[in-house]
Amino acid sequence: MKRRAAAGHGALAVVQVLFGLFPIFGVLAFTAFSPLGVGSWRIAGGALILGTLTLAAYGREAIPQRADLPRFAICGILGVALNQGLFLEGLARSTPMNAGLVMTLIPVFTFAIAAGVGQERFSLLRALGVLVALAGATLLLVGQGEGPIRGHGFGNLLMALNGLSYATYLVISKKLVSRYQPLVVIAWVYVFALPYLPYFMAGETLVASLEATGAWFSLLYIILFPTVLAYLLNMFALERVRATTTAVYIYAQPLVAGTASWMVFGERLSASMGIAAVCIFVGIWMVARRPPETAVAPS
Repeated sequence: MKRRAAAGHGALAVVQVLFGLFPIFGVLAFTAFSPLGVGSWRIAGGALILGTLTLAAYGREAIPQRADLPRFAICGILGVALNQGLFLEGLARSTPMNAGLVMTLIPVFTFAIAAGVGQERFSLLRALGVLVALAGATLLLVGQGEGPIRGHGFGNLLMALNGLSYATYLVISKKLVSRYQPLVVIAWVYVFALPYLPYFMAGETLVASLEATGAWFSLLYIILFPTVLAYLLNMFALERVRATTTAVYIYAQPLVAGTASWMVFGERLSASMGIAAVCIFVGIWMVARRPPETAVAPS
């Protein structure tokens, strides 16, 4: 059991590194590809690779029921198309360190939406945590006196909207996860994002010069690691550690993104970003604290 748990923790650590480096490689890919061009490759590559793995692993069991197709279609919009479009366009207008901080809002958004539809228990402390985290996010949107459009605020806003989109996807996909294997769900979500590829591709830079090896390598990293390998490792970890443990590891991503951005781009944590980070993490801690359990009849 200890070895299984250790393997799970090791996998989770690798996952956070893979996701935390995504903004770094995204910025490097933007030197030769447009943001939506990168998104086009990721959607197409994710659908192809994850779809193939799913069919190989589950065969006919991977085919969803007709009644679930509308929910898969909605998840394809929120969880992949809109999610990736907003994130990549936001990252192109901001920095990896900002991206790492903004992405930690996803658990806060998820709780707020889930509480609104009755999937999570409401408490005053957790509601206050949402407000504290949003106060920190507001500092990132306002920027350092540059204005939200001229500074990084607009890019941060797009990434915050991306977090809201992904959080909504997590709530809506809960019924699908209860009916299908996780790999089946994520594969079909990518497949249902394929109809949006023409929009992503129109007028975008999809093919770079062969001399732009750094951009091509960065694109390959984005397709293989945060899209495919990180998800498979996450599934591996969930079989060995509790889901709550998995959630805690997510908060290591800003540290990875911030450290890597400092090393690669020389980005430094500003005073306003530091205050925002404190507010966001305090808010996350308040939201993550569950209220005392009471006896609830099974529904």
